[in-house]
Amino acid sequence: MKRRSLLSLAVLGPLLSGCSGANEQPLTFANRLHIPPLAPSEIDPDGFRSFALNLQPGKNGTWGINGDHLGPTVRAKRGERVRMAVTNRLPEPTTLHWHGMRLPARMDGGPHQSIEPGATWTPQWTVDQPAATTWFHPHPHGQTATHVYRGLAGLFLIDEPGGPALPSDYGADDIPLIVQDKILADGRLVTGPVDNGTFGLLGDTIMINGTIDPYVEVTTTQVRFRLLNASNTRVYRIGFADNRTFHVVGGDAGLLREPVPADRVKISPGERIEIVAAFDPGETVVLNSIGENRRDANDPEEDDFELLKVVAAASLKPSKPLPQALGGPAPVIPPPGARVRRFALSGSEINGRDMDMNRIDEVIPAGAVEIWEIDNTTYAHNFHIHEVAFTILDINGEPPPAYLAGPKDTVFLRKHADVRLAVRFGRHTDPATPYMYHCHLLRHEDKGMMGQFVIVDPGTEHLVPRTIPTGHHHHGGAVVTRTRNGR
Repeated sequence: MKRRSLLSLAVLGPLLSGCSGANEQPLTFANRLHIPPLAPSEIDPDGFRSFALNLQPGKNGTWGINGDHLGPTVRAKRGERVRMAVTNRLPEPTTLHWHGMRLPARMDGGPHQSIEPGATWTPQWTVDQPAATTWFHPHPHGQTATHVYRGLAGLFLIDEPGGPALPSDYGADDIPLIVQDKILADGRLVTGPVDNGTFGLLGDTIMINGTIDPYVEVTTTQVRFRLLNASNTRVYRIGFADNRTFHVVGGDAGLLREPVPADRVKISPGERIEIVAAFDPGETVVLNSIGENRRDANDPEEDDFELLKVVAAASLKPSKPLPQALGGPAPVIPPPGARVRRFALSGSEINGRDMDMNRIDEVIPAGAVEIWEIDNTTYAHNFHIHEVAFTILDINGEPPPAYLAGPKDTVFLRKHADVRLAVRFGRHTDPATPYMYHCHLLRHEDKGMMGQFVIVDPGTEHLVPRTIPTGHHHHGGAVVTRTRNGR
């Protein structure tokens, strides 16, 4: 069967013209799931593993990284030194943020590390964190929703030598699923409405890895799926149509301590969940998303979608048994007297203030373990903190579901919810270059629902200026060059 994906939207014009709303037109699962290729790399003379990522216009309204839409999957091992040559071939400035990566602020790719058209940014760092499914996407202040929606996103997989025996044959029994909702018309991506409404864009067509109406063939008795919600706004509650039990093995920031059985997992924008599911020879089953309630019109949680048909081969290769211990990081436990910081979320503000690129909101001593209390005073939001890993202590005073007990960097807050997080900060200090915390519903982020913090040497917090000079953007040790003819 011919592979069709967002890379060939023009071919899909007749199909797309029939796309309507959620669950109004059942999928036919006609198109083989596209698997993002692994990004090639080279070892530089100084020992760094070097990757080249070109941000470029695609076809039919899309943008992509080393292609027309989405990007390749970057893969590196814990302990490796990596270098990224990020070239902006787009018609406007952007950035590339390493979501979930523990790294110096000047390499983080937030709004202060802007890459002008024709320029190349080359951040470098040592991968120093447990095995995890992280990802990368643009983070330009005020334009993140548009840049991610058009297709600038990709996975960054961290492997840890000596880790548990989980399915790990990329594209075969270890399958990435980048879930995004889109609005399509006449074979093109409709790019206008990212700022509409309370939440921003809620598309009626779901794509997995850029593929419309997808199926995937599996050949082993167990398959690991790495789920990434790369949508602007929409929240998914993912499971199988037959309600079979699977096992959650990982969250945002790494593996769990042990597999957790589940039949549905909720995943909001920016979050990642790794699951392992078992299949019988010759069976087919649909992966879908089912809303919990029907409370409000245009609520990002509450639509139903078919996502992907899984087709098991007539004969399946036996998988190794799922390990009983996964070796994930221990929960973050706040010490007695831990600093407590409180953040109130409103419509597009945090603690009553919009984002200011020149204001430092919080100053954190390196290596601190703190309690962050997030109080959502309005409709649905979520909360992402750069650089850190945290443990969810409670949601509305209750322990989180077991599958959310592992290491996290993004948490969903329903309407009027409050959560408490035990947050462990890193040791990369830089009093002049901030990290971000923000709502990862991208319209909210762009409208100002974001704050800035710096990590400094303990005992120096009172010496840190709370302002950054206007127009002072940091590239730090990352080299920015111009390519020939701006190309």
